[in-house]
Amino acid sequence: MTRRHLAHAACLAIAVLAGAGCAPLIVGGVATTGVLIADDRRTTGTVVDDQSIETRLGSRLTEDFGKGANINVTSFNRVVLLSGEVPTEEVRAAAGKAAAAFANVRHVQNELQVAAPSSFGSRSSDALVTTRVKARLIDTQSRGKPPRVQANHIKVVTEAGVVFLMGIVSAVEADQATEVARTTSGVRRVVRVFEVVAKPPVTGTPAPAQPDASEPAR
Repeated sequence: MTRRHLAHAACLAIAVLAGAGCAPLIVGGVATTGVLIADDRRTTGTVVDDQSIETRLGSRLTEDFGKGANINVTSFNRVVLLSGEVPTEEVRAAAGKAAAAFANVRHVQNELQVAAPSSFGSRSSDALVTTRVKARLIDTQSRGKPPRVQANHIKVVTEAGVVFLMGIVSAVEADQATEVARTTSGVRRVVRVFEVVAKPPVTGTPAPAQPDASEPAR
């Protein structure tokens, strides 16, 4: 079995387990599903950096703004997505500024909303939406003619029914993933936080890229 087949099987197993009642990983109240390192377009060092950014920056923002705030940090290729809820616009701006100044962060996509922290029920619903989107991406990559987006190249984050998509992808892959997410049950809106490149890198050798403008998918 090839590495790609192993990665596909692992992703499928995660989706099946989630559908059977095993909850997906939830970090800081936001449902996330990451790519597998076995077939990642980031270098191993960048994957480690992303994990460190999520942990350390998440702790820093919780310490600084934790009261009345629900700030979730997701990092992909050192591009940071901030999602969740904060009490004021001032806190939103301050959190974004702190993230932008954090070590190894290249870009910040500040999607924090000024609102009360989400409920447990809302977060559980978001976890289910993330599982659905990921499962449909897995199903899509096994159907139709190439080129097809690979589920393990897309990171999915859901907050209040809004799905954020991250990854280093081609324009075709970005559009395919957006359409899958947009047509998934429970999704209110899709926001792209992709780094779109003309030729996606092979495993472990990502080319430098800038994220495309985040916008609701139609």
